[in-house]
Amino acid sequence: MTYWFQDEGIKGLLPLATASAIGGLTTAFNTPQMFIGSNVFPAGPGILPSPVEMIANNCQKKRAFIVTDEFSNRFAPKVSGNFEMNGFTTETFSNILPEAPMENVRECGEAMTTFEPDIIVAVGGGSVMDGAKAAWIHYERPDVEDLGTLSPLQPFGLKKKAIFVAVPTTSGTGSECTGVSVVHDTKTDRKIPLANGDLLPNYAILCPEFTMTMPPKLTVGTGLDVLAHAMDSVMTPTSNELTEAISIAAIKMVFKYLPRAYRNGNDREARHRMLMASSIAGIGFGNSGAALTHSFGHSIGSIFDIHHGLAVGIFIPYVFQFYKEVSDSYLEICHALKIDGKTDKERFNKLIKKVKELFKTLDVPFNLKDLGIEKKAFENNMEKLILYSIEDIDTFFTPRPITKDQCEKILRYAYEGKDIDF
Repeated sequence: MTYWFQDEGIKGLLPLATASAIGGLTTAFNTPQMFIGSNVFPAGPGILPSPVEMIANNCQKKRAFIVTDEFSNRFAPKVSGNFEMNGFTTETFSNILPEAPMENVRECGEAMTTFEPDIIVAVGGGSVMDGAKAAWIHYERPDVEDLGTLSPLQPFGLKKKAIFVAVPTTSGTGSECTGVSVVHDTKTDRKIPLANGDLLPNYAILCPEFTMTMPPKLTVGTGLDVLAHAMDSVMTPTSNELTEAISIAAIKMVFKYLPRAYRNGNDREARHRMLMASSIAGIGFGNSGAALTHSFGHSIGSIFDIHHGLAVGIFIPYVFQFYKEVSDSYLEICHALKIDGKTDKERFNKLIKKVKELFKTLDVPFNLKDLGIEKKAFENNMEKLILYSIEDIDTFFTPRPITKDQCEKILRYAYEGKDIDF
C-alpha cells in the first residue's frame, strides 16, 4: 500500500513549505473557539448562555452525534444531556477502539451517515478525538476509499454537513486544538497521520472534572505527550513568536503540575492546569509541528504497543542532543525554566538533567530497554523501525535533517540509554 507521505512530490514540497522564507511571506495561526472551566456543562439555565447554547446557534438541524469509547462513555450522558437541553436530538457511538483502527473508524462513519448529524461531538482521549475526526471524513466524503492517500496539501472538503466539537477527557494529545488525526492501519501495523486545516475542530470544550478519573500511568503518559509536543514545537523550523510563546507556557506548566497530578489525581488545580497545558501545546505544535520525538515514538509505539505519550516522551533527551548541533532554540526553554550556566553547553546539559529528573519523579525509565522491549524483538524490527521513523510526517519538521544511518544510531542509543554524541 502507498500512503500520501510516501509520495516523492509531497516529500519534496513539505520541506520547502516549512522553510522560514515561506513562513515570512504568509503565516496562518489557527485555533478552535474554546470554552474552559468547571461549569462548561451546567445542570440548568444560568445567567449567561452556556457553551452548548452558543454552539446551537450554528446548527439548523440540531442533530448531535456523540463519539466516545468504553472508558469515556461515563461522561457522554452529561454532554448529550446538555445538547438535548438545548433542543438537540442525540445519538451516541461508544465503540471507538484504542489507536483508532481504520476499520473501526469506517464503522463510526457509517453510523454518522445513517444518523445525518449537523454536529459531531468527540468525548474522550486522543484515540476518540482522532477516530471521530477520521470518521467525520467518511461522513463528509463518502468518495474517499482510503484515508491513507489523503494529501495534506489539498483541502479535505469538510464542514459542509457537520461542524466538530472536541471534549477531551485526558490531558495529553491536544487533538482538540489541531488539524491532525492519527489512525492505525492494522493490515500493515502502521500509524497513519492525517493532517489538514479542515480537521481543526470548530469548538473545544475543556471540563477539568472529566480528567479526574485518569489513573496515574495514564496521567504520566498523556503528560509526557504534552511535554514532547511543546518542547519539539520550540525547535521546529516552522516555530515563530506565537507558537514559541505558548509552547514555552505549556512546558512550564508540565514541570510544575504534572508531578502533582501524578501524585494526587484529585488535585483539582493540577488537573485543570494540565488540561490547559495539553490544549496550549496542541495549539503550539498544531501551528508549527512536532518533530523527531513523534517520528520515533510513532514507530516504537505501533510496533511494540507502547503508550503513545510514553513512547514520544522518552525520546526527548535523545532528539534534543541530536538537534543541538544545528539549533540553539533550546536556550529559550532554559530561560523560561530559569536554567543558568556559564556556557550554552552547560545550560543544555542542565536542561537534559531536568527532563530526566522529571522522568524519575514520574517513575519513567530513561531508555527503551527498561520499557520492556526485548533485545531480540528490537533487532528483528530494526529495519521497520527505521522506515517508519524516516517516513513519518513529523520527520519533515526536524531542525536537523536525519539519515537512515543516524536514525538507526539514535534508536540503538535510546535502547541502551546512551547520550547522543554525533
